[in-house]
Amino acid sequence: MELAFLQPLYERPGPWASVYVDTSRHTEHTPRERRLKAQALAGELADQGADEATCRAVRHALEELRHSSEPHGRALFARDGEVVLDPPLARSPQRDRAEWAPLPRVAPLLELAGEDPVCIVAYVDRRGADFELRSALGRDDVGSVTGRQWPLHRTGSVDWSERHFQLRVENTWEHNAAEIADALAVCHEETGADLLILVGDDREQRSVRERLPQRLHDLVVEASHGAGSRLLDEDVERIRADHVQGRAAAELERFLAARSPDDEGRTGAVEGVPALVEAAREHRIDELLIRPDSPDAHREVWIGEDPDQLAVRRTDLKVLGEQNSWSARADDALIRSAVATDAPTLSVAAAPGARDDAPTGGLGALLRWK
Repeated sequence: MELAFLQPLYERPGPWASVYVDTSRHTEHTPRERRLKAQALAGELADQGADEATCRAVRHALEELRHSSEPHGRALFARDGEVVLDPPLARSPQRDRAEWAPLPRVAPLLELAGEDPVCIVAYVDRRGADFELRSALGRDDVGSVTGRQWPLHRTGSVDWSERHFQLRVENTWEHNAAEIADALAVCHEETGADLLILVGDDREQRSVRERLPQRLHDLVVEASHGAGSRLLDEDVERIRADHVQGRAAAELERFLAARSPDDEGRTGAVEGVPALVEAAREHRIDELLIRPDSPDAHREVWIGEDPDQLAVRRTDLKVLGEQNSWSARADDALIRSAVATDAPTLSVAAAPGARDDAPTGGLGALLRWK
């Protein structure tokens, strides 16, 4: 998950209010329930020591959601009387939560907002294609393409003139497949979609896929639906989930392989809080791997004002010359360091067959070497 959008949270000092709220329930009583929920969560922040202005800002922002039809939920991060960031969630949180801490509580975003692949669904037939953009937040029509309309159907005759007609049919199909592939490539470039799902009969899907640029081939999924079918939300969700699991599994395998020393005796991966803290201080984290709710995720570390000021012990920060220090969760502190160095962060909980002991303690990183 690319976390550059979190940068505004690290441009200002804490403490921070972090709130996760479920908006998946929609009934006639929802507005009143959400107003009460807003009051309750603001009260929880006040009980934890949050200032009145920040509690008020959070309450107002949550009350604004009382008529929202968002399908999953919202996260809010606030300080000093201002909601600085409020990303929508791709999955509903198991429970509403509000925390007041020196760092924003961003680790839950890896599960609730992260790895949300955006898909272009291309409904392909011999005449052209309709394109639909799908994400966890819904669907949008994003265009269509119409190819040659005649001739499109074969004949069963075998005389010369009809064989010539069949050749013209083949040429029409090939032309239309090329038109669809070109339009789909443009649509991908404009949307930045993570997946391209082709829906149609096998031959039509194959013809379009073969004509796509090579760089897009690994993004293509051929859905097992006949011509004229429309993908249901659960079909798209399954394909998206398979993509997320596949990527997590590949990155975990890469991490496991990188733990072994190379010919120069250097390892390309580390695990465990002390080694990760050292790598973060030296700006050597290339990709951070987190297993949510693992033992090391909530382990205490100490942080200074800057992202690379972190240590296992408070006294270590003083040795480094940092006079101010605060206690923080290891996962949130390491994510702050990853954001500062443009390193992606990935939850490996979704990896098929993921081992409970990898990474050891639940936190690991692939390294970059200077």
